[in-house]
Amino acid sequence: MALNCADFYDAELARHNGHFQAAADVGWADRVLDIGCGAGQTAREAAHRAVDGRVLGIDTSADMLAIARQRCAGDGLRNVVFEEGDAQSHAFPASGFDLCISRFGTMFFADPAAAFANIGRAMRPGARLAWMVWQSQDRNAWSVAIREALGLDAAAARTLPAFSLGNVAAATELLRTAGFAAIAFAEVREPVFYGPDVDAAFDAVAGFQFVRQALADTKEPPGALSQRLRHVLAAHATAEGVLFDSRAWIITARRPPLP
Repeated sequence: MALNCADFYDAELARHNGHFQAAADVGWADRVLDIGCGAGQTAREAAHRAVDGRVLGIDTSADMLAIARQRCAGDGLRNVVFEEGDAQSHAFPASGFDLCISRFGTMFFADPAAAFANIGRAMRPGARLAWMVWQSQDRNAWSVAIREALGLDAAAARTLPAFSLGNVAAATELLRTAGFAAIAFAEVREPVFYGPDVDAAFDAVAGFQFVRQALADTKEPPGALSQRLRHVLAAHATAEGVLFDSRAWIITARRPPLP
């Protein structure tokens, strides 16, 4: 992969990030919880805005968190900390946050109901959340086209965790059960960026777990799958790089205020 994982994900989602930041609307004194913060781009941006607040970023990847801490130190940010853990069971301070944000970090819980309840307990009455999640698999060309090129069953991908919050009714029920109200969904349709050219995009996509597995397990002649994958990437090459259509939801909600 031409970019390291942290840089790749930030570049991949660059067109989504402005929509996400506008929806988060971090306030100057907000106490912010960033779920699945990865290498910390969204946590750093929140910390720059919450100058009299603080930010806690949580992620399961120690490697990504090490990058996040390094980059925050480079920015001179002292109002953000990172903790390794699973938000499904992490011991957050009760009612300790004014805002919960997550950019594609809330779809992977083993028990979403337990996770959302735990997050809910961490939010003060009246607190907000702003989460970005993928819509259904069949509305995301990056998943459909790549899986078809590899001969994988695209229909089976509909139940993958990455798309677990794409169903509005199901996601609404999870949040409502966890004690959230004023739940709303706003569509974001922006392309994902996989690299400036086909070679860079191939290196990036070949790092995806499901692609690595397909390339390793294939019974086709050597290079056949790679050639088909390159063909699909070339079909999506533009003057701005290799782009695939994608659709996401920005979910916003609130904890009810005290009576």
